[in-house]
Amino acid sequence: MAAIRNPKDFWSGVIFVGIGLFAIVYGSKYTLGTAARMGPGYFPRILGILLILLGTILAVRAFRLNGPPLPKWKWRPTVIVLGSVVLFGLIVQSVGIALSTVILIVGASTASSEFRPREALIAGILLAALAVGVFVIGLKLQLPIWPAFIR
Repeated sequence: MAAIRNPKDFWSGVIFVGIGLFAIVYGSKYTLGTAARMGPGYFPRILGILLILLGTILAVRAFRLNGPPLPKWKWRPTVIVLGSVVLFGLIVQSVGIALSTVILIVGASTASSEFRPREALIAGILLAALAVGVFVIGLKLQLPIWPAFIR
């Protein structure tokens, strides 16, 4: 059996294939349609096929090219980022999309060892403006922009 020379590429490929398979299985619940008249299952299946193709290429490549070993898993950043996303989901209706997006970005940024509060705040404000523009104004989602006490 051939040895895995690049574990990062190999495991990335395995994850891509897994997500691609999930997209295909989940998308099979919906009608496919045609390229001219795409059904709701068209995009998930095409995306799944592309992910499987990319994942397979990455995994096969891992047997040919040398790469660094996988680093030790860091739990702290994982918990902080996932916790920030969960917090966003819990507070978006009561706090509004603008403020909860800033909280999400600043909170998730603290997971990095290179955290800079001012840069995270600026990025949070810009992404909050983008989120309001895309989701509330563009897509007309029924999300409050600001908390009730500011409106």
